[in-house]
Amino acid sequence: MATLSEIQALLGEPRFNWWDTAPWVDMEREFGIEFPADFREIVNAYGSIQINGQLYLEHPADHLLHSLGETIRGDLEMWREEDMAEFLPSPVGPNPGELMPVASATTGEWIFLRVPDGPSSRWRVLVQEPDSPAWTLHEMTFSEWLLAYLIGEDVTVCSRNFAPARPFYEPLP
Repeated sequence: MATLSEIQALLGEPRFNWWDTAPWVDMEREFGIEFPADFREIVNAYGSIQINGQLYLEHPADHLLHSLGETIRGDLEMWREEDMAEFLPSPVGPNPGELMPVASATTGEWIFLRVPDGPSSRWRVLVQEPDSPAWTLHEMTFSEWLLAYLIGEDVTVCSRNFAPARPFYEPLP
């Protein structure tokens, strides 16, 4: 699994550095799922941000304009609609094998965490491509996927044109 220090080396020092677990506890209770530790660690470090002017990550703190819990609520509702569900390989939700929407990109991709099938299974990342039924399941954790994105690997969200010099981030208002 990729580490926060590897991500920091590419993205820069985080400025958010959240320590209170209450927003996560509340959100996880609402959705009936415990998000993976690496995802929580990255989001707690950086907060609600846009990476490379392209990829949106959000924190669950209620006081933020861009709150992960609020976004997930709306995204679950949208992806459960009959005409949207056909774009994914499995339903959205917190049950084993289902998909939880956790990020999006200005280029139209949606990033999901695939809930493990059992206690010995790993979380994986699924990226749904824009305006098509195409999707890619990446056999990697969120931190591994984000690290691959930051170094310019093809993880279905093309970053090469968005950060030609090096990866960067900006806090969301």
